Amino acid sequence: MIRNPLLLLIALMTFTGCKNNNIDIKGKLTSSIKGEYIYLDELQSSRLVTVDSSAISQEGAFSFSLKAGSPAFYLLKTDESNFLTMLLEPGEKVEITAYYDSLSFPISISGSKGTQLMAGYNKKLQETINKLTGLREIYLESVGTPGLPVVMERLDSIAGVYLEEINSFTKKYIDENLTSLVSLTALYQQVAPGEYVLNPQKDMEYFIRVDSSLYRLWPHYEPVKTLHEQVRNLVSDVTAQNIINSEFRSGTEAPDIELPDPEGNTIKLSSTRGNFVLLDFWAAWCKPCRIENPNLVKAYDLYHHKGFTIYQVSLDRTKEAWLAGIRDDNLEKWIHVSDLKYWKSQVIPVYNLEMIPANFLLDREGRIIASNLRGESLLKKLNEIFD
Repeated sequence: MIRNPLLLLIALMTFTGCKNNNIDIKGKLTSSIKGEYIYLDELQSSRLVTVDSSAISQEGAFSFSLKAGSPAFYLLKTDESNFLTMLLEPGEKVEITAYYDSLSFPISISGSKGTQLMAGYNKKLQETINKLTGLREIYLESVGTPGLPVVMERLDSIAGVYLEEINSFTKKYIDENLTSLVSLTALYQQVAPGEYVLNPQKDMEYFIRVDSSLYRLWPHYEPVKTLHEQVRNLVSDVTAQNIINSEFRSGTEAPDIELPDPEGNTIKLSSTRGNFVLLDFWAAWCKPCRIENPNLVKAYDLYHHKGFTIYQVSLDRTKEAWLAGIRDDNLEKWIHVSDLKYWKSQVIPVYNLEMIPANFLLDREGRIIASNLRGESLLKKLNEIFD
């Protein structure tokens, strides 16, 4: 134990002076040409700045050496379309082996835990993208064939499984790396341009979780500050949306719907007054909806004779898929309507729908008394009403 204050000060100065702020990067690229250059960009104030470049040797070797006071994101690149995102920390000695034209998927990385984590995630994400691309190829092969509607329904269901898998994987990845800046990059991954793995509204919990962790550790790092501001705006937007959604709280009258049934007859939601009504939003391509449908059949069979019915609105794109879903799930007993406009259906903005399945239970006067009742919860509520 150091009791002399002067000795303590000297010890602290010695410790600080010995801290290694250097970052060394050594790499080897296959299939490269001598004299070509590789560049190192740093993410500074929400923009990329080239901080160094290195000529590639005849053997494909390159190296960088820089100083850094804290962890930061860098891009190792040959051009704008061929790069490896890196999270580098002071004191790291990084070694990379990669194909010259495929930096995003290095053969090996050592010496940088953050970069290794991101490369591993990128590999998993690419596997998902490849699967989705395969589905698109099946779709293109089926265009113009009589079986296209059935194929589309099947592909939608499979794609939903793939997207759910990468969504769950990403959340687990964030949970396991909350104190690392790699959790920040996971929030913004895409499976296609504009198609994000995590949805800021639906997965807001994870944006808040990452912000809370990283802002405490690196409040002055520009990407973290940007996330912090985004989360503040996101929470504000959701609060505003909740105010809008308050019109759908218990006791308010459900907005009327006027859509055609499978025979083309227009049926209003208000025409069901006098019954307790489950207003249910679904689609044949929606796997969770299909899983829930047997519960609706059970509820209908138990309580229809007591004054309960179902008004089911489909977000399908084709009449064939819609009718097949009704037939296969034995839903013919109640009212079905749809404008077959998918997520552009006129009901979307009226009911502020962001996901399906979704439902509202209405009393005999068309007032909302509950929402999103599924499985036993629906049966329990109907039992309270009728028994």
